[in-house]
Amino acid sequence: MAEEVKASKRIQTSMLNALEKKVLMWLAERQPVWMTSNYLTFIGIFGSLVIFAGYVLSNLNINWLWLASLGFIINWYGDSLDGNLARFRGTGRPIYGYYLDHTVDALNEICMFVGIGLAPFCNIWIAIIGLIAYLLLTLNVSMNAHLKKEFKLTYAKMGPTELRIILIILNTLIIFIEPLQKTPYTLNLFGSSVKYGIFDCFAAFIVAALVLVYVVSVLKDLAEYARLDPPKKWNK
Repeated sequence: MAEEVKASKRIQTSMLNALEKKVLMWLAERQPVWMTSNYLTFIGIFGSLVIFAGYVLSNLNINWLWLASLGFIINWYGDSLDGNLARFRGTGRPIYGYYLDHTVDALNEICMFVGIGLAPFCNIWIAIIGLIAYLLLTLNVSMNAHLKKEFKLTYAKMGPTELRIILIILNTLIIFIEPLQKTPYTLNLFGSSVKYGIFDCFAAFIVAALVLVYVVSVLKDLAEYARLDPPKKWNK
C-alpha cells in the first residue's frame, strides 16, 4: 500500500516484513530519476490486469497461470514500492496518496478475486465471498486510520505480500498437479447442483480465514471504541 493518512501509525507485523523492507529500500535507492510514485502505482494496476488475464486465459490452457503469477510479481513491485519511493525521496503526498492508494487497492482486489473466480478450477461464489471479506478488511483499515490513527497493514502475521506468495504457490501446484485443475464433485445446495474440486476446498478455507479475521478484528475494535466512547446517560 502506498501511503497512510498523515500522523497515522503504520502497524506491519507480517512474517516477511523485515526482509521486504530491506528489499524495497534497496529498490527505492536504485530507481531511475524519471520513475515516480504515480508511475509505480500504474505499474501495480497493470500487474492486476495481467493477473486477471492470466486466470481467464487459463480456461484455454492451464499454463496461462504462469502469466497470472507474473502479474502478482508486477503488482507487488508497483503497489509496494510506490509509497516507499515517495518516503525515500521525501516527496510524499499523504492526502492525495491515501486516496489514490485505497481507490487503486479496491480495483486491484476486484481484478484478482474476479479473475480467480473466472478460472476453470474455482467456484465464482467462493471468489466473490473472498473479495467481499477482503474489501471489508480494507474498509476496516481505513476507518481505524482515521479513528485511532492506526494504519494496520497485516492481520495474523499475514499481509498482501504473503497472500500474493500463497497464490503464486497455488498457481504452480495447479499447473503440475492435474487433480487440482478439475471440479469432479457435486454438492446439492438449496436445490441446485454446485460443482467443486480440491482447489475449491483450499479456497474456501482461505476465505473462511479472511471472514474469521474480519469478525475478530471488528469485535476487538468495537470493544476498544466502546471503552473510548462509552454510552451517555439521557437526562430527561
